[in-house]
Amino acid sequence: MCGPGRLVTTGLGSCVGVVIYDAEGHVAGLAHVMLPESPSPDTKAPHKYADTAIDWLIREIVHAGGSPLRLRAKYAGGAQMFQGVKMETLRVGERNVEAVKKRLAERGIPVIGSDVGGHQGRTLWFDLPSCILTVRTARGDMRAL
Repeated sequence: MCGPGRLVTTGLGSCVGVVIYDAEGHVAGLAHVMLPESPSPDTKAPHKYADTAIDWLIREIVHAGGSPLRLRAKYAGGAQMFQGVKMETLRVGERNVEAVKKRLAERGIPVIGSDVGGHQGRTLWFDLPSCILTVRTARGDMRAL
């Protein structure tokens, strides 16, 4: 459920929820990033991959009236859901976080807050009027960014 001016994503384990917003323009977008890299640049689901989701969000926000110069980002997720596993292929959470950070930096978007890693899933709520991202862990702990 979400009300006016609120974006929500649930079930973030190794996935990363990325919010990009223009506070002055009153516009924001959220992507639920599942993997660090898309299988191809013209993927039909750009919001699922870190390397395409950031550009997709920027385009959508600018199309809705946001200014590229005022964009800011907050993100959370990227948990290591398989504790004790060292295999590179199972470090999806860490790789997702690295890919999101890299793409935001490449696009010059300042990161205002993040809550990443650990071993618990998360749910996120972004309130556009206040620009606060609320993170709730699977254990019920809450954090405002």
